[in-house]
Formats: sequence, C-alpha cells, structure tokens
Amino acid sequence: MNSRNFSIQPYQHPFRKQILTVWEKSVLATHEFLTEGDFLEIKKMVESIDFNEFEVHCLLDDQKQVLGFLGVLNGKIEMLFLDPFWIGNGMGKLLLDFAKVKLNCKEVDVNEQNESARKFYEKSGFEVVGRSEKDGAGMDYPILHMKLKNET
Repeated sequence: MNSRNFSIQPYQHPFRKQILTVWEKSVLATHEFLTEGDFLEIKKMVESIDFNEFEVHCLLDDQKQVLGFLGVLNGKIEMLFLDPFWIGNGMGKLLLDFAKVKLNCKEVDVNEQNESARKFYEKSGFEVVGRSEKDGAGMDYPILHMKLKNET
C-alpha cells in the first residue's frame, strides 16, 4: 500500500459509474470461468441495479476515486468487488472487516469456480455451509454458501 488515504463511505449516486467500472474490471480479472455471453447478460443485470435498494459502501481514495465497493442485505454480503489493481493490497480485507464489524455481516455466497474468493473468505473466518447448483440468476454457475464460523 502507498501513502494515500482511504475511506469507506455510503453509496452516493455520483459513484455509480465508477462502481460499474470497478465491477466490470474486477469480474473480467477474477471470473475467467464466465462465458462471454453470460458475462454480457450479467453486466446488463448489474447495470440495472438500483444501488439505493440495499446498503452499499464504497472504498475511496483521497481523490474520491472508487477502488472497491460492497453491498449488503440482511446481514449478508451480496457483492464485494475491488479494482484488480488493489487486489492483494489489503483493500478487500478492509472492506470485509467493515462489513463484519460495522454492518454485522455473517454470510456470503461465492462462485464455486472462484477459488481465490473462497480462500479469501475462509482466511477471514468464513466456512462453506452449503452449495447450490445454479447462481441467483439461474445460470449454471454453482454457488458456495458461506457463514462466519461459530455463526451456523
């Protein structure tokens, strides 16, 4: 990490375009298992999300650039994405710790094929408690359901 200052702030509409850019860059870097057609279909779904419908927080640098974001609903992390440049620099842990401590998140779903994400959550105290054959959109991408240990 460098000497820039970082903060986590609630979502505001001016962050929307940056969030969508971070999402796309992150997915392209970490979800190589997606077909191009499925990626484009999911992208359309993500672009239609109203980020005011659930709790979204953005990781910002001192220039108010969105480096990553997380969205939670009912104590479950629904999305956590980081600009690939910041992966491996402790920024994901910063967002996850915020979700666990400040937002009381105890659950997350992870694509089974995204082994690095599964390992990231396991390293942070989550364990696999279930599996679904299809993702939330009904696509053939199995999902691992994870909970914080001692919370099952």
